[in-house]
Amino acid sequence: MDATIQTSDSIAYATFGAGCFWCVEAVFQDLYGVILVESGYMGGTLKDPTYKQVCSGSTGHAEVCRITFDPRKITFKELLEVFWQTHDPTTLNMQGNDIGTQYRSAIFYYDEYQKKESEFYKQELENAHIFSNPIVTTFEPASIFYKAEDYHQNYYSQNEDQPYCAFVIKPKVEKFRKIFSKKLKP
Repeated sequence: MDATIQTSDSIAYATFGAGCFWCVEAVFQDLYGVILVESGYMGGTLKDPTYKQVCSGSTGHAEVCRITFDPRKITFKELLEVFWQTHDPTTLNMQGNDIGTQYRSAIFYYDEYQKKESEFYKQELENAHIFSNPIVTTFEPASIFYKAEDYHQNYYSQNEDQPYCAFVIKPKVEKFRKIFSKKLKP
């Protein structure tokens, strides 16, 4: 499925890069109104990239999550709120110990509305001096989404005891659930 996917009154898409896609997926899966979260790659030049190729940093792709959501239940702006609060948008090409352009903070917008909402939200954060460093999140037009290999899908929920999950993802998910408790699936 590519960037020309169709939206409707009950289905829309958002694609975010915010470091390791395992973390991003684990956060967004719990939101009320989110139908599906898929880990994958976007923004590069290589057709059908593999995880190994993307991790090399040479393809230009970012690890992303494509979020299918019901805009009658959750808005794009609410998704942006979660995006901005669940990663550090001020670190260039890295999140924690994950370093490289594939871990960049990025919003891949599907239309002018998403682009303008994203830019507006960023400006509001900067005007309020929420972060001590400048926001380096990129705004890129959505391109072809390449779904990551099957073992990357639902990674956290299937590997909670794995060290990376236990020490990196779990604290992030717990913090998210506390902050956004009123927006979680029942």
